[in-house]
Amino acid sequence: MNAFKERVTNYWTKRADDFAELRIRELKSPLRSYWWAEMAKHLPMGRNLRILDLGTGTGFFTFLLTEKGNRVTGIDLTEQMIVDARKTADLLGMDTEFHVMDAEAPDFAEGSFDALVTRNLTWVLPNLADAYRNWFKLLAPGGVLINFDADYCHAGPQTELPENHAHNSIARELMEENDAITEEMKALQGIRPQWDVELLSAAGFERISIDTGTWRRIYRVKDEFYNPVPVFSIAAYKPFIA
Repeated sequence: MNAFKERVTNYWTKRADDFAELRIRELKSPLRSYWWAEMAKHLPMGRNLRILDLGTGTGFFTFLLTEKGNRVTGIDLTEQMIVDARKTADLLGMDTEFHVMDAEAPDFAEGSFDALVTRNLTWVLPNLADAYRNWFKLLAPGGVLINFDADYCHAGPQTELPENHAHNSIARELMEENDAITEEMKALQGIRPQWDVELLSAAGFERISIDTGTWRRIYRVKDEFYNPVPVFSIAAYKPFIA
């Protein structure tokens, strides 16, 4: 693991337990159905899918997709996140699979998955072009990548947060570390999501669509889950014939 990734994992190790509790509350909130509605637009219906949840954190997407009958694997580089994801799986009584693994280069055979999903991950990957190329290989022909993220590196300071927002309970030194990580990543990224489209096209993806209004449908109220940076979604498909 390089120094930057170690820095990121150290940050999330300190936040993992509180993050897990927040995601459990989100699973019990209306956002559960909002996230599913956004993913369902792009997922093939009528059959159970093999899905990889990249940067699963404590398993929110994995649980959401598993309960729909899919076979989902969640990976994350932060070991404590995976520990908490497994605890949550036990709490929910779900049979899920989680691994500690680098999302930039997942260790699975080519063509292993029908869909890849990810949330708030790609903004902090220092080798995003490589990641997209690796993810392309993991998909079966016709498979889809669904990426939810925001242009955090170019968003600037965010101050419009409700009193009960999760970030208001984070220690100052952790917020300062988050800001430092964001500033370091800024030098590595173009303006998103337009930059992503370029990288995805170069990786071989087709039928690439972006939706910059996703955040309005997810974050309908300013509550503890609210994200002040506009979240976009990207859907990109691997062609049936390369």
